[in-house]
Amino acid sequence: MSIPPQISIAKVAREADPEACFKGRRPGTIPSFLSLRHLCQMGIDTDNALPEAGDEKSLASKPHVQDIREELRPVSQGLAYHDSTTVTPNHSLPIGFRTLSIQVTETQHHGTVKDDVVNFFEQLTFHIVDVEKLYGMFGINPDHGLDNVTAARNIQRDGKNTIAQAKPKYIWKLLGYLFGGFCSILWVGVIIFFICWRPLSNPPSPTNLALAIVVILVILSQATFSAFQDWSTGRIMNSILDLLPSECVVIREGKTTKIPASELAVGDVVMLHVGNKVPADMRLIETSGDVRFDRAVLTGESEEVEGSTEDHGETFLEAPNIALMGTHVTNGHAKGVVVLTGSRTVMGRISKLTSNTKIKPTLIQQEITRFIRLIIALTVILALSILIVWLAWLHRDHPTYMNVVSMLNNVMGCVVAFIPEGMPIAVTLTLSLIARRMKNIAVLPKSLATVETLGCITVLCSDKTGTLTQNKMSVMSVGFVDETYTTEQFRKVIDGDTPGDRNALRHLYQAAVLCNGATFDGATAELPLEDRKINGDATDGGILRFVESFGDAPTIRASNPEIFQVPFNSRNKWMLTVHNSSSSSPTSEKHSECLIFVKGAPDVLIPSCTSYVSALTNDILPFDSAARAKLVATQEKWSRAGQRVILLCMRRYTPYAAFGSNDFSNEITSSCLEELAVVGILGLMDPPRPESANTVKECRRAGVRFFMVTGDFGLTAAAIARQIGIITTHAEPDSLVDVSKQMNEMPNGPLPSCRDPANWIQKSLVLEGKDLVLLTQSHWDIVTRYEEIVFARTTPEQKLSIVNAFQDRDNVVAVTGDGVNDAPALKAADVGVSVVSGSDVAIEASDLVLMGSFDSIIGGIRLGRLVFQNLQKVIAYLLPAGSWSEIWPVIMNVYFGVPLPLSSFLMIIICCFTDLSPCLSLIMEKEEFDLLTLPPRNHKEDHVINLKIYTQSYFFIGVMETVTAHAMFFLYMWKRARIPAHALFFAFEKYSDGFYGYTQDELNHFNAVGQCVYFVTVVILQWGNLLSVRNKRLSILQADPIRAKRRNPWLFAGALLAFIIAIFVTVVPGIQKLFGTAPVPVEFWVIPLPLALGILVMDEIRKLLVRAFPKGPVAKIAW
Repeated sequence: MSIPPQISIAKVAREADPEACFKGRRPGTIPSFLSLRHLCQMGIDTDNALPEAGDEKSLASKPHVQDIREELRPVSQGLAYHDSTTVTPNHSLPIGFRTLSIQVTETQHHGTVKDDVVNFFEQLTFHIVDVEKLYGMFGINPDHGLDNVTAARNIQRDGKNTIAQAKPKYIWKLLGYLFGGFCSILWVGVIIFFICWRPLSNPPSPTNLALAIVVILVILSQATFSAFQDWSTGRIMNSILDLLPSECVVIREGKTTKIPASELAVGDVVMLHVGNKVPADMRLIETSGDVRFDRAVLTGESEEVEGSTEDHGETFLEAPNIALMGTHVTNGHAKGVVVLTGSRTVMGRISKLTSNTKIKPTLIQQEITRFIRLIIALTVILALSILIVWLAWLHRDHPTYMNVVSMLNNVMGCVVAFIPEGMPIAVTLTLSLIARRMKNIAVLPKSLATVETLGCITVLCSDKTGTLTQNKMSVMSVGFVDETYTTEQFRKVIDGDTPGDRNALRHLYQAAVLCNGATFDGATAELPLEDRKINGDATDGGILRFVESFGDAPTIRASNPEIFQVPFNSRNKWMLTVHNSSSSSPTSEKHSECLIFVKGAPDVLIPSCTSYVSALTNDILPFDSAARAKLVATQEKWSRAGQRVILLCMRRYTPYAAFGSNDFSNEITSSCLEELAVVGILGLMDPPRPESANTVKECRRAGVRFFMVTGDFGLTAAAIARQIGIITTHAEPDSLVDVSKQMNEMPNGPLPSCRDPANWIQKSLVLEGKDLVLLTQSHWDIVTRYEEIVFARTTPEQKLSIVNAFQDRDNVVAVTGDGVNDAPALKAADVGVSVVSGSDVAIEASDLVLMGSFDSIIGGIRLGRLVFQNLQKVIAYLLPAGSWSEIWPVIMNVYFGVPLPLSSFLMIIICCFTDLSPCLSLIMEKEEFDLLTLPPRNHKEDHVINLKIYTQSYFFIGVMETVTAHAMFFLYMWKRARIPAHALFFAFEKYSDGFYGYTQDELNHFNAVGQCVYFVTVVILQWGNLLSVRNKRLSILQADPIRAKRRNPWLFAGALLAFIIAIFVTVVPGIQKLFGTAPVPVEFWVIPLPLALGILVMDEIRKLLVRAFPKGPVAKIAW
């Protein structure tokens, strides 16, 4: 007998003679020639069955029996069911077991994960098993679903429906912490210090050994802090992502309800609608006929895949009747049975293969990397220059002044001096703090750098429904071609309170009930109507509440069962339902007449209408030009009032194709949008969010143009735009005709930048989708300069083209939206912003999620600008002392022969300790002024570290600190040693035994104290820099750190800690002996205090000049 590859040996044996294998054996025993795997396929209880006498040895000789037993897991854990007949109750292993050759392959070949994934899914059979048998496998009824007890048991057995996160590669992370950034060059210093300890020094120099150890401790402390901060930041971001909603609609115990996707169990019946993300791998059992899935997240291909209940494809991975976890429903709706969950899904297994994905560096990371490379390059240049000068000049002309060890110490002094070792720590803490602040204002960033990018946006394109409005539609008006009603009048007629023949109104009520894709959540079915949750979009939800508030909607649904549906989507802008209006079954061979309702945008459906139901005569009349004009006039009137107008149509049709086939679906969609009869129209109002108007106002104040991009009718969109301030002009908005006129009037030559407000067109503009199709690049050059724009009747592709058009003209674009139609634009935007109540697809595509009110985006913009400001302040504080004031002592020593004014050890203390604690207090600074008054940052020109900051840090504050610190060094040498400054210049080897009558030990002591004087001076001068750098514009008298508005007590704590560290390193005897430090006379602790005040005063004068002469030369170079 030949055996097909999909059929197990056990199945063939069972179908041939299921009892033959057990004849002549005592009850409870098993034949030795059947493997444990075969027994499970046959439904034998292997835990209780015993081998027959003589078989024990055979079974015991199989070393992997126990392992195979442990591999036997239910289908939810990775096994597929075979097509089997019913197993007798006596053989009561669940039928959810199958041949385990897949699992054995996996356990034998751990190194071929990718092949295992393919092999595993090639052998699954969920896509080919009959639907009825699928129900039997899971013990479910598709209308009832799982019961809660079974679901809980399945979850306990299989685990939650979550994908295990890839384990970080700790070795590579550790290497990155130890050798990344500045640490790479510091390790060079460690090696040099060790070489200087021995063998270059004879006897070995304990100072160099100690310096090597100190630098290692610096590297380890940075690595430890980076690791801790990385872990802390990751924990914060994970907690943020955990707040994002992930729910699905399931049928449990006969009720339709929403549950977290993580609580989904194998066997659950899940309802999928357009905009949903598929929560698990599932077999489709019902579809709307036009359901499509975007599998780009798995395949990378943009082409959508059509779902089907008939076509099972060749493999599980390619089967159209399988919906895969993580993919998105882009059209239609479907019902499916969950077959795989969590890490056993296609997404779960592929996630193991994507753990090596390289993360693209963010803008902030690029800025910091750029700064590190620049500093390292300058450090290498200076170090090489010292080496060259020593080789070419000092080694030849002053051989006793600087030996190899001294030269290498100077080189390392240059390295230590020019690298601000504390900056990476400060940057990391700044970003982490901003993440916490963002979380506090209910804005959840998916990455830290997104926050800073949000501060750069120049254009914000916002969807209307659900974003600017409350997404709570309610019916406000009811109308026909020849009559309109209030909702109350309509209710009275339907409830029978008004006498007369009102069949037209009843037809409209019937259409509103039947042509509706929304349903009430089963969990809230007992609540009052207004409190019930709705599964479906806002428009259908508003109509559902309306028709359920009166009349007899359940009876209408029962007497007109729906047999087919084409859901609304943003491309077609209509919805269609087919109902069986006769007593015969739709599945019978006789083709019966169907009742078809179509609901959608009037401008889309009106061309397909040939008749209408008259409310005055209750007859069906021709839909001539006069009737069309009346309907359009009503539509425009309601639209100007801000109402969304929905047209309801109907027709009767007898299909030729068999019900449920693909031909039936194609026939309905191609033939039933013709010869429609207008039943009536509904006007729905979606009120704006209370905070929308203020959000638009604040965005404009921040220099951000706020545009509306919606699929709604142009007049409706313009009316809402006026209510919330997007359109502020009293005149009628411009149209495509006006854009074309302006294009023709444009002079030849380069076009002005649309980023500059001076080049904006101070008018409003309304363009619809039909206009966007006609736009050329020249038209876009004009459109992108309008200050107020509403884009209406747009498709997802057109929303994407709008984003691209503004980005191509040097704008930073943010897009807000909540629907599946917003996803392409959200993904393409520089910052995609979704609201927490939006669709799974929108949340997946976005960079930020607004968890609270819409105006929290203003807080995000503000924090994005604040993080940029504070990073600049941190860097501006670190550079004068941690770089400039440290490099000049090395230059003075090498090029001018002055005894080294600052030792390498004290340079390290400044960079890593005394400067670090005060600079960290700067990240706690509040905004200096209202940052929304600033124009958006040009991310291509305005860098975090730019020439203006270098000028401020090096040539202004840095020069004052360097000159003052050297002056204090020379003052000490004069007052205590009576050695004038001019004698120290070009002293070279003369600064030795006998210089000015001092011994070498005495000269070394003077130099050690002088170095500590220099060190203490720099530490105290940085206090003045700290108080000045915290304000870029304002005087300290306007924004002091004491009063509540700008209070920052961390400044004083940081300065005090730096002072304590300075005392510690200069007075501790062990440090003095090992690193050559010495106590500093009291007067040299006091003299720098007024000098620090002098630095603050000088910077106050600079700020005053900037404020007094905003266009003067000082203002032009001000940071």
